[in-house]
Amino acid sequence: MNSSKPLDLSARDAARARQAVLTKPPGSLGQLEELACRFAAWQGRACPEELRPAITVFAGDHGVTAEGVSAFPSAVTTEMVRNFSNGGAAICVLARALDARLEVVDVGVAGDVSALPIVHAKVRPGSQNLARQSAMSPAEAEAALEAGRAAARRAVEAGANLLIAGDMGIGNTTASAALICRLSGAAPEQAVGRGTGIDDAGLANKLRAVKTALARVAWENLSGQDTLAELGGLEIAAMAGFYLEGARLGVPSLVDGFIASAAALCAQSIEPSLHDWLLASHRSAETGHDLALEALRLRPLLDLGMRLGEGSGAAVCVPLLRLAVQLHNGMATFEQAGISGKSA
Repeated sequence: MNSSKPLDLSARDAARARQAVLTKPPGSLGQLEELACRFAAWQGRACPEELRPAITVFAGDHGVTAEGVSAFPSAVTTEMVRNFSNGGAAICVLARALDARLEVVDVGVAGDVSALPIVHAKVRPGSQNLARQSAMSPAEAEAALEAGRAAARRAVEAGANLLIAGDMGIGNTTASAALICRLSGAAPEQAVGRGTGIDDAGLANKLRAVKTALARVAWENLSGQDTLAELGGLEIAAMAGFYLEGARLGVPSLVDGFIASAAALCAQSIEPSLHDWLLASHRSAETGHDLALEALRLRPLLDLGMRLGEGSGAAVCVPLLRLAVQLHNGMATFEQAGISGKSA
């Protein structure tokens, strides 16, 4: 069910051949050239179609906030979902600027958002406290994964050829740090940061919670999905399902920051071939993001010091990707322009 679609390597090779005869010195457009060739492989076209991004923000609360790990109360998750539905959040502004489809999915918000014009796929009202017990049952983790898969199908059916998953959930940097430590082997001190801006006492609480959670499962042989259930969150599991379904359908995902990378790590542990369908957007300023990128074997396109989440860092990269494709498709070849090529 989770297997990724194979890349079209013949289309990639044809795109590389086109790059070799465009009116520029070979390689002079740097990463933009290879980005265009990657989209050729993803779309199965030597000249890729224009990029049509779809952004899906998954929201869920976290029981681990009981450990004093966040500067903001859990109620902010509900309040921010309301802000999304009213168009006032950063990702709403970016989606409008990009003419991108934007969908908000409640996978596990603790508050009542039933009256809002969003997608209602609540598995349960918030995860359990991962420092003390499994964040989700196996059935809940599977339901959250399926909520993400369904969102990817809706986006692709609506015409998207580039997927972006965003997150909203107070406490989710704690869950993400625990996941990154478990899946990359990093020490908690390397992966636990200040998230929404916690003070030193909050940071100590957060570090303690992650260490306690990791110790709780230290001797267990966990699959990728088991790891999600033990240490993750409902919106993180949904994001993982979103990535997996996108790859199965043959649509790449542009991975946002810290939480998105934790979700991608979980998805990749479920289906290793997912790697071929992921593109890292930016380097988050959140502690530990480099560790996740290294484990994913991805190199980010931008480093703007961002750490908002919501899919915002990925959205900011879309104009760059669109330009890479437009340059590839629109430039003249040496023959078309009547320009002499490189001397032998």
